[in-house]
Amino acid sequence: MRRMLFLAAVLVCGWTGVAGAQSLNRSVQGFGGVTFGSSELGRTSKASSVGGVVAAGLTPNIQIIGEGGRLSDIKPPLLNLLDFTSVNLRVSAWYAEGGVRFIASPHLSVRPYTEATAGMARLRTGVSGLSGRTDVIVATALEFFNRTEPMLGVGGGVVFGAGPISVDAGYRYKRIVASGLASAVNAEDAYQVNEARVGVGIRF
Repeated sequence: MRRMLFLAAVLVCGWTGVAGAQSLNRSVQGFGGVTFGSSELGRTSKASSVGGVVAAGLTPNIQIIGEGGRLSDIKPPLLNLLDFTSVNLRVSAWYAEGGVRFIASPHLSVRPYTEATAGMARLRTGVSGLSGRTDVIVATALEFFNRTEPMLGVGGGVVFGAGPISVDAGYRYKRIVASGLASAVNAEDAYQVNEARVGVGIRF
């Protein structure tokens, strides 16, 4: 009987320790950011990004993450030369991905992390600035360029906050495959996105 009581006490203490380690290691976050890149001609492109992240702790230092969002314009920087004309070409993407994050202890107020993700992105190409009827015809033709493609990502950052409210400042690199007609808008084999972001979340 004493052995059973002792074993029960050990299990309870162990469970309490795990639960304590897992506290504040789950979070829901919304973020906004800026994507950027530069062409061989030295011209820099910038666009906005928004989204949300859900993280669940497997251990105090490993989280499973899910992310979804929108990249407002990911066209290759070289195409920004169209800014000197009346034509405005856009390649946007809605995406969803999942992955793993390696992060410092949830009991620290400053938590550096790195992560790797994989998912899918829905590319959408649009154009404006042409003459009335031509604009409609070209926009209709560009519908054939809209595709869902694989996406890979890596990144890192720092989470600030010791309580339930946290602030996340980080960088992400995303690579979206360009195949079929979608590759006609891009001279490379993928859309490469650099993103600086800031998010605010709730930990629990």
